Order: sequence, then C-alpha cells, then structure tokens
Amino acid sequence: MCLLLKTLRTFPGRGGGELRGYTVESIRERIFRVTEFRNRGRAMYPEIMIIPMREELTRAGIAEARSAADVDAALAQPGTTMVVVNSICGCAAGKMRPGVRLAMQHAAKPDHAVTVFAGQDREATEKARSYFGGHPPTSPAIAILRDGQLVYLMQRSAIETSTAPAIAQELTRAFDTYCAPTTA
Repeated sequence: MCLLLKTLRTFPGRGGGELRGYTVESIRERIFRVTEFRNRGRAMYPEIMIIPMREELTRAGIAEARSAADVDAALAQPGTTMVVVNSICGCAAGKMRPGVRLAMQHAAKPDHAVTVFAGQDREATEKARSYFGGHPPTSPAIAILRDGQLVYLMQRSAIETSTAPAIAQELTRAFDTYCAPTTA
C-alpha cells in the first residue's frame, strides 16, 4: 500500500498525483476501507504462515487455545497453568519459543500449558490477557497462573532483552517457585 501511494505521488500524468481520475486521497481511503472490512474479526496473517510457529510450541506439549472458551476451560483446571502468548515477531521466534521449549524439559513444570496466538486468535488472546491482572498487553508474553490467579508474568520487554537460554533459566526458576510439588 505504501509503495502504491508513493508511486502515485510521483506519477507524472494527470495532475502529478492522479491515476485514471483517482486522487491519492481517494485511493488511500478506498484501501483503508477495504483493509478495515477484510480485517474485521479476522486473522492478521495467512494461517499457512503461522502453522510452523504454532507447531513449535504444540510439539513441546503445549495445548492450543483458539477461542475464549478454550482459555477459560484451560484456566478452570486446578493447579498451575502456563499461558504463552505466541507472536509472529522476531523475539518470539528467536528467543521466547526456544526458551519455552528448553524450560519445558525441566523436572518441575506447570500442571498445564496452553498457548494463544496474538493477532490470529484474537478472542482467545484477549481472554488470556484478561487473567493477567491489569498488566498492559504485550506479545509475546509468558504467564503462570495458579487456580486461575496470576502468580508470574514475563512480558515482551524482558523477552526481547534476553537470550533463549536466559528465558529458559528464568522460567525454570519460576517453575521451581510456583509449580514444584510441595511436600507435607
């Protein structure tokens, strides 16, 4: 879209900013309306692009929640649940997902693990974030909840400044703190 508008601004015909009777502003408005209509309630990216990013976590034993009902069901289970807000961004690909996969090999881990995909599964992502106790929404993010109550949250700011092994180390510390079985 930006390239099209830039091209139209410099187009040497019909008044220097028109193409076949359309002005830059009218084309911009049409593109905006079409994009807005197409994206209403729909995913941001073609699902075919997202499949490998989803599978990177599901292969590690993390269940997918694709609707608000899925999130509620996952968080209604007793015990600890890790919620991973997955994303298409580079810090999710190079840091968060590898870090989560490494952490899931630790002896102590959450009773349940679920993932939502920001920008794709909007309803599920909004529902998951509603459990994060007023923290601003970020993606990626990793939360641990105990009986539906937030006990730990790693947001994008911590993820993007860490390495995958550092994220795994921090998550295993959180697993030991919040998910390790207690002995009576």
